[in-house]
Amino acid sequence: MITLSPVYTKKQVSTSVLMAVVAFLAYTSVYAYRKPFTVATFNDLSFAGIKYQTLLIISQGLGYMLSKFFGIRFIAELKRYGRWKTSALLIGTAWLSLGVFGLVPAPWGMLCLFVNGFMLGFMWGIVFSYVEGRRATDFIGAVMAVSFIFAGGFTRSVALWVRDDWYVPEQWLAFVTGLLFVVPLIGLFYLLERTPAPDESDVQERTRRQPMTRKERRAFFVQFGSGVVAVTLAYLFLTIMRDVRDNFMVNIFSELGYGSKPAIFTQTETTISLVILLVMSLLVFVRSNIRALKLVHVVVIIGFLLAGISSALFITGMLNGLLWMQLAGLGLYMGYIPFNCIFFERLIAAFKVAGNVGFLIYVVDAWGYLGSSAVMLSKEVLHLQLTWTQFYPICVVIFSMAGLSGTVYSWLYFTQRDKDKNRIAQL
Repeated sequence: MITLSPVYTKKQVSTSVLMAVVAFLAYTSVYAYRKPFTVATFNDLSFAGIKYQTLLIISQGLGYMLSKFFGIRFIAELKRYGRWKTSALLIGTAWLSLGVFGLVPAPWGMLCLFVNGFMLGFMWGIVFSYVEGRRATDFIGAVMAVSFIFAGGFTRSVALWVRDDWYVPEQWLAFVTGLLFVVPLIGLFYLLERTPAPDESDVQERTRRQPMTRKERRAFFVQFGSGVVAVTLAYLFLTIMRDVRDNFMVNIFSELGYGSKPAIFTQTETTISLVILLVMSLLVFVRSNIRALKLVHVVVIIGFLLAGISSALFITGMLNGLLWMQLAGLGLYMGYIPFNCIFFERLIAAFKVAGNVGFLIYVVDAWGYLGSSAVMLSKEVLHLQLTWTQFYPICVVIFSMAGLSGTVYSWLYFTQRDKDKNRIAQL
């Protein structure tokens, strides 16, 4: 029997910190192939009454969404060896598609962004597979997940710098920005490949992580179906709100009067990143998996409340635009980040599931990005006469209330399942 120490050795701490930094930088670099094109407005070029910028974002989003459905099986069955080769193929193809995008006339660039989104959609699951199943995964995953927040602003700032200082045309911004991250990515994936596997203490406390067959995936849904549906609905609303904010951040800040300040993206998102990192990292000290799962539910609930209330205050004129963007972003990421690292990590550990986190993340991600694409497209197809600063806060208020209901149900469901498990164990 392995005796679990309540404290970490210096070597374990240093290894965890190094893995967290490498995973964070790796996924931040991946973002350089996904988000920079969104800083381009393409002179408000339109097709079928829809702005070309919006069509590109929707095309990439559809590709990303489709990869999540494929990823349910692909990531679930992902093996430990050869991941760097898969990553090189996926990122290389995504970057090549950005090069083709610079060559083809509008609206054919939509096809390039679709391919780009499809390839990059697998990368979160691959990178996270290097760090899951460890006692320090809460911390490592939280650091990695805040790259969602930081990387979007940072890579956009890099793209704006490339545009303004190198005078790169809009259609080539994404490709050139990606070029700057090629060498860093090679080094970072080399380091990821050298990360040690979870030790026996990790396995005893968090369960062994392994590929899941189709039969095992089906058995999981039979066992936890109702709870997974509730979580998926909550995550659906979070993804819609987060993705619209992320993709149209440039438009929203421009409408708020901050369009001439490129650094606003990095400044705003860095503050949110640090707060989220602090909150999420504290969960590493909660050794009880079910207790941590309950606390994660509380964090998500607080996030929905913060996003919804701040948006309601902005709509009524009681909150200025910059503070609203910060508070709404903080609330959304308080809900979004846990589902991408800690929530399913602790769920698997609490109920001793033989499988991996990536499978569950891709289940909820698939439906989340489907909803996000539908909302963005509906605004254009229905020709809603609303600016983003009018349309977006209304959506946040409505979706926050709906997501709050799903999260509360999920908390009640998994709490009851734990009680049932303990009662059976005592018989």
